Amino acid sequence: MKTFTLYELNTLVRKALTKALDGEYWVQAEIASISERGGHCYLELIDKEDDSNIPRAKAKAIVWADVWTQLKMDFMEATGSHPAMGMKVLLSVYPNFHESFGFSWVVSDIDPSYTIGDMARRRQQIIRQLVDEGLAEMNKALELPIFAQHIAIVSSPHAAGYGDFCHQIQNNPYGYTFHLELFEATMQGENVEDSVIAALDAIREEVFDAIVIIRGGGATSDLVGFDSYRLAAFAAQMPFPIITGIGHERDDTVLDFIAHTRVKTPTAAAELLIDNLARTDAFLDHASQVVNNYGKQALKTAEQTLTIQANRLREAIRFFFERQRHQLELTSQHLDSLDPTLLLRRGYTMTALNGKIIKGATEIKEGDRIETLFHDGSIVSTVTETK
Repeated sequence: MKTFTLYELNTLVRKALTKALDGEYWVQAEIASISERGGHCYLELIDKEDDSNIPRAKAKAIVWADVWTQLKMDFMEATGSHPAMGMKVLLSVYPNFHESFGFSWVVSDIDPSYTIGDMARRRQQIIRQLVDEGLAEMNKALELPIFAQHIAIVSSPHAAGYGDFCHQIQNNPYGYTFHLELFEATMQGENVEDSVIAALDAIREEVFDAIVIIRGGGATSDLVGFDSYRLAAFAAQMPFPIITGIGHERDDTVLDFIAHTRVKTPTAAAELLIDNLARTDAFLDHASQVVNNYGKQALKTAEQTLTIQANRLREAIRFFFERQRHQLELTSQHLDSLDPTLLLRRGYTMTALNGKIIKGATEIKEGDRIETLFHDGSIVSTVTETK
């Protein structure tokens, strides 16, 4: 058997590959890692099993500098971001085997539409799952308090967006009323999901009026971490309304989808909270005026009512005394009609025994001294016989 040096054997491999694979091929793969050195782009590509994160194939790829410059610019223009780890891509490649460096695929073209479609499909799958599980509207159902002032902020302390938010809050007439508490989190890269969930978990231990999740500008690829089902599901079940300001106006993540309110920038998030307090202030001012006007009107009405009631009371008292006077007159007339002197003047007499008027003959007996009263005098008699 002939013996080869490694270099000689690798040369045979290169020639065999060149002969067997003499064209270019379109390949679907996921970017496991990406880096730039010397103007060239170096990739590690993987192919995963369906519904699994287990790679079933791996390969290295390279984009030479003269090609990479144009491809990167075209990809950015089409997708809004550079090729990044975790993206699924459609590449045009041809094989390259170097005796010293081994095998790699050389990338000659990339189709951005495939990546856009895959990102959109994955985002829509997550959104459908959140809707099916009843999580999509949970945070939206919460009410933003009219006096929302105790605010939890999830952001990087070094992010420009965090500084913009604080500056906007502090430089307005209501700035002194806000209490802001920062919960630090990584806002781009591989650790976004775990870092933001940890911050939200810490917030649940306290009481806040609202949560603001903010970051500064940057590439759209930096927002991939916010398209996580696990993060969106956790955030949807927070007990406080969430305001997101994590991208630009054209960027829309899964976290934005489940949030109570989505705004385009951290400054807009601050303006939302300021406007909320301004509306509350205006409402209270209007309510104060309404109460004041109502009080004046009520007082005037009460005075008018009191005047009417007083007049009615005076009339009622006058009527009462008039009735009483009339009743007294009737009573007086009745009493006058019962006056015994009137009967005496009409010829009647009254008989008394020992000063007591006698009402019947049975009250006297023979020998009693009785007095008979006339209207103009009296006579005294001795009873000799009763009948």
